[in-house]
Amino acid sequence: MTQFFNDVIQIVAKHYPFLLRGIGYTMLIALAGTLIGLLIGLATGVLRTCPLSKNGFVRMLQKLLNGIIAVYVEVFRGTPMMVQAMVIYWGYAYATGGSTLPLIPSGIIIVSINTGAYMAEIVRGGIISIDKGQFEGAAAVGMTHWQTMRHIILPQVLRNILPSVANEFVINIKDTSVLNVIGVTELYYFAGIIKRESFQTFQTYLVVCVIYFVLTFTVTRILRLIEKKLQGSDSYVICGSQSDPNAEIRVPKKQEVPND
Repeated sequence: MTQFFNDVIQIVAKHYPFLLRGIGYTMLIALAGTLIGLLIGLATGVLRTCPLSKNGFVRMLQKLLNGIIAVYVEVFRGTPMMVQAMVIYWGYAYATGGSTLPLIPSGIIIVSINTGAYMAEIVRGGIISIDKGQFEGAAAVGMTHWQTMRHIILPQVLRNILPSVANEFVINIKDTSVLNVIGVTELYYFAGIIKRESFQTFQTYLVVCVIYFVLTFTVTRILRLIEKKLQGSDSYVICGSQSDPNAEIRVPKKQEVPND
């Protein structure tokens, strides 16, 4: 057992530059892919929930875009990211006569497109969950659909879907490992290099497993703190008078209902 722990320590001490580079590329791809995927989800979610225009041409264009988005969502949610990586990376090479994209940008593109398909449904569900009275109230004061989305709906949606976005980020940290099939130098790729140099397969992948756990655990706790901050305080103040501070009433957000 002592020899085993010594081997683990030696792997970390000797190959920490590889491990740090792998962590950096993994977090870069996961973070960039999640943010770009969220933007894709916001764009597609707004388009799919936009009311159909009375103009015939615009109405037809909306239906066409909705159909394309629906196909995109179903295809990328229904196929593994590893297969998508092979198709996109080598498909580009086939289309350009052998030219390939840089590996790190390729990884970001693949993760972004995959994440965008999931985010599209998350955002659409978040928009649908908002009470229709808010749309009607905005329309009553003369706001367009885009103004309503920007100023009223999307701020609420972003707060409501934050747990789902955080979950996608954690999933992307782990799923970047599949990008080694096209040679992206993320953490799992460097684990293979370390294994071949040290001939210590179990010890190497145990170290990498612990690193993945530490990354996902840390990110999860940070995002939960952000969620808690966005929820605000446990109570709020109603000002009964602008001049008399004694007229303020502090009301708890969740009042306990007494049992009968």
